[in-house]
Amino acid sequence: MEKNCKVCVTGSTGYIGSYLVKKLLDKGYTVHATLRDLSTLFLTLSAISLLENESKVRLLKGLPHSEGKLLLFEADIYNPIDFEPAIQGCQFVFHVATPLAHEAGSQYKDSSEASLAGIKSIMMACERAGTVRRLIYTASVVSASPFKDHQSGFNDFMDETSWTPLNDSFAYLFLDHYHKDYVYSKTLAEKYILSYRKNENGEGLEVVTLPCGLVGGDTLQSFTPGSVGVLISQVTHNENAFKSLQFLENLLGKIPLVHVDDVCEAHIFCIENDSISGRYLCASSFISSKDIEDYYALHYPEFNVKQGNVDVVKKDIKWTSTKLCDKGFVYKYDTKMILDDSIKCARRVGDI
Repeated sequence: MEKNCKVCVTGSTGYIGSYLVKKLLDKGYTVHATLRDLSTLFLTLSAISLLENESKVRLLKGLPHSEGKLLLFEADIYNPIDFEPAIQGCQFVFHVATPLAHEAGSQYKDSSEASLAGIKSIMMACERAGTVRRLIYTASVVSASPFKDHQSGFNDFMDETSWTPLNDSFAYLFLDHYHKDYVYSKTLAEKYILSYRKNENGEGLEVVTLPCGLVGGDTLQSFTPGSVGVLISQVTHNENAFKSLQFLENLLGKIPLVHVDDVCEAHIFCIENDSISGRYLCASSFISSKDIEDYYALHYPEFNVKQGNVDVVKKDIKWTSTKLCDKGFVYKYDTKMILDDSIKCARRVGDI
């Protein structure tokens, strides 16, 4: 792989997106990075908006090797045609951006509809560009619940054949509209991407989806990322974050964990491997919230670790996904390293 090729990263100022941009620049790639608002380069009426945008642009432009190798593009998932200029001339596209909360008053009825519209537009832009070889989608393990479709109970394993059933019998697991919208959005978007087929001449995109576990570790951002906040919620006693941890365990049986560095290396592995397509679950650990609680209580006695998981349904489900490792990928971070780095991250930014 020649490192002077161009790649596009959507959602480049997010937790995973910014980390991925840094690693790509470190490896010599030219990166077309999209973010929602470049108005810091112009005049803005909102001082708060200006400061937020300045921080995001400064984060990217301050990365090592960014000079001459990083191009910024304004693009919003709620106006998906925006992504076309960023995709032009790229050989690979990483679609990391995802709507976490629906924007009221938009042209879409919910975040699932917005996410699907974005996916369709980005895939069409990839085809029109004529240069894009492969599209890699940052999916989520919330799309891979081992819950039995139209039945009660769960399968006893979780792998790439697992799909979250989006039906009424599954609705009892959803705590609120936020969790439901996110699960529906990520599941429908991933299924749509994987339904893509090359034409009869074998021409078209190669598509890869990486449903990632709960992502922990350090960050380039100036605050604790949401997923790290969920992972340390038993230390911080953040009730909303802790509910998300419980929700994930009830949805999947246990909690798949992965370090942000491994996530980004897996994304890059998917462009540097000549033969890869389809769905690959991305997580190095599969543990219970009780395991997380016990680890924090043992190794961080200075914290009053939240005790008890009375709202979690106990299920003995095995993680059997090996597809990514079978391709040759190697995880560098185990459970201990993920949890320790998450605590270090929150301490560094002053949240604990």
